Amino acid sequence: MSAVQQAAVANFKGASATPTVEYLVIGGGGGGYGTGNGAGQVKTAAGFAVTAGVAITVTVGGGGAGGGGNGTSSVFSTVTSSPNGASGASGNGYAAGSSATCYCNNSFGFGGGGGSTGAGAAGYYTYGGGGGGAGTTSSISGSSVSYAGGGGGAASSSLTAGLGTAGGGDGGVYGITSSTAASANSGSGGGGDYVNGSAGGPGIVIIRYSNTYPAATSTTGSPTISNTGGYRIYKWTGSGSITF
Repeated sequence: MSAVQQAAVANFKGASATPTVEYLVIGGGGGGYGTGNGAGQVKTAAGFAVTAGVAITVTVGGGGAGGGGNGTSSVFSTVTSSPNGASGASGNGYAAGSSATCYCNNSFGFGGGGGSTGAGAAGYYTYGGGGGGAGTTSSISGSSVSYAGGGGGAASSSLTAGLGTAGGGDGGVYGITSSTAASANSGSGGGGDYVNGSAGGPGIVIIRYSNTYPAATSTTGSPTISNTGGYRIYKWTGSGSITF
């Protein structure tokens, strides 16, 4: 018997049926320095069992401050996604999760931060800043959204700065443009500058389950709640909880 059929039988009998849920948990991205910083770790899976009447903790990790600050972890129940926990960047790029060290190449180009599915590019004196590593695309929210990309690296005034990916911040060009912060709740890394880079993006926690099951009995943290495509969807951009 399928999960949908089991839920229908349980509801018909008056029993309290609880779903299994699918989750997306992304840690906070790091703040850029000279290099772009790395994305937060991404964890996603289906079939997570919940217990009726037991509050589940939701923690949304913060993005790291500009200047190479680390983000913080995001948590859903026993699932923890660490900050800056994605693939490290290549060449002169920022190794996600490492300390805020400036990796330069002839002081002209800085590497891009690592994304959740790819390394950032190296910076070169003939090119400039490296681009951020590739992020992750998910449709758990009901539409396709990209998360957890790396931030772009800075460049000298005669070259081109690296671009962030999946909401990651762009690098700055010395004396011309400033780096940019990562998008809100993207879990992506901030762009790099020659002095101090920009902030990383806070993380996010999203869960969904079949709408043949009832809504949660309570939530905190003001999640965005929707009922679309056959799913009940709960999205937290700030910490809270949920009880089924």
